[in-house]
Amino acid sequence: MTQTSNIPRSLALLSAIIGATVALGGCRTVAQDDAAISVPSDYRLRHPIVVEERLRSTEVFVGSFRGGLTATQRADVIAVGQNWLREGTGAITVEVPAHTPNARAAQESRREIHSLLAATGVPANAIATRNYTPNDPRQFATIRLGYPLVAATAGPCGTWPEDLSASIKNKSYYSNRPYYNLGCASQRNLAAMVANPSDLVQPRPEMPAYAARRTYALDKYRQGQGTATTYPDADKNKISNVGQ
Repeated sequence: MTQTSNIPRSLALLSAIIGATVALGGCRTVAQDDAAISVPSDYRLRHPIVVEERLRSTEVFVGSFRGGLTATQRADVIAVGQNWLREGTGAITVEVPAHTPNARAAQESRREIHSLLAATGVPANAIATRNYTPNDPRQFATIRLGYPLVAATAGPCGTWPEDLSASIKNKSYYSNRPYYNLGCASQRNLAAMVANPSDLVQPRPEMPAYAARRTYALDKYRQGQGTATTYPDADKNKISNVGQ
């Protein structure tokens, strides 16, 4: 009597174990499919533009028997000072080579670099100078100028986790989803072209209204005249009137 009553109980327990196994197997399959299509469809989410602080550097090549800078090098150094005034977030670091064949000429050029930076408005306490020795003696030692700034970047591009064509491993092809690298170049170019990275995060404050133009337009409106701006020379550049 006892053995007979245990058989249905054992069958019920076995059925429960099989059902749980099937359920867990089904959940695992769904999880794998979700992982395969977890890449966002929007390229702005796949390749977001990130605002970060990075180093902008400029190298000045100085020969072993040359003291001072060329006209092009002076223009480069002046550009570094002007750009630092607009976008720099830290001190300008001037790294001068030491124990190299051009070490003496580099020291003479360093003085001229300091003078040019001071002439552009960079204060003396914003310039840090230090010496360095190249690890490879065959490497030509240059004077390195660098400063940190806030910049926008995106990428890296050129990542191809899946094939573009039909494949058993390519879930995006059958679901009509964009491939992973789509839009990366556009995001990276936009990040490189933006003048002020903060414009990507928040709008700039509004400028005050042009009071003179507003008063002139309101006076014409009160008189019942047109407020649009007229350009008397606008028709001089027309080549033909065909189609009018």
